[in-house]
Amino acid sequence: MAAVQPHNPTGGQWSTGFCDCIDDLENSCFTLWCPCVTFGHIAEILDQGYTTCQRSGIVYALLCTLTLTRLQFLHSCGYRAKLRRLYGLPEAPCEDSLVHFFCEPCALCQIAGELRNRGYDLEKGWEENKKRLKPPAKLPPSVESGMSRD
Repeated sequence: MAAVQPHNPTGGQWSTGFCDCIDDLENSCFTLWCPCVTFGHIAEILDQGYTTCQRSGIVYALLCTLTLTRLQFLHSCGYRAKLRRLYGLPEAPCEDSLVHFFCEPCALCQIAGELRNRGYDLEKGWEENKKRLKPPAKLPPSVESGMSRD
């Protein structure tokens, strides 16, 4: 069976709204009560299997419980930025850090929904998805300007 390229259903726009978690009650309730599991699924897919769902979920849970200051939002907003870079999505409805700080469950639901709409089955993990889908091309490294030859 030939690999299928994850599709880009919206041409650089989010396919899920920030408050669309209301439409997916199963995902939103699960994310509200177990955000570390949802985050683990997201991280495994976006890291292309480099980190496992379990490892990422444990790190997220530790950040939630040990810091008591909600520092997990800093960790999770990095994955939102990674998803946006991969698919050319806008930083909306506001900056990633603000989205995750003020409404972490909605932000995680939106990321999970976006990955599902692009063909990923989060519960199957990276290896199973890799067999079914061809991942998006990695971005080339950014080149900083400022140095030139004279």
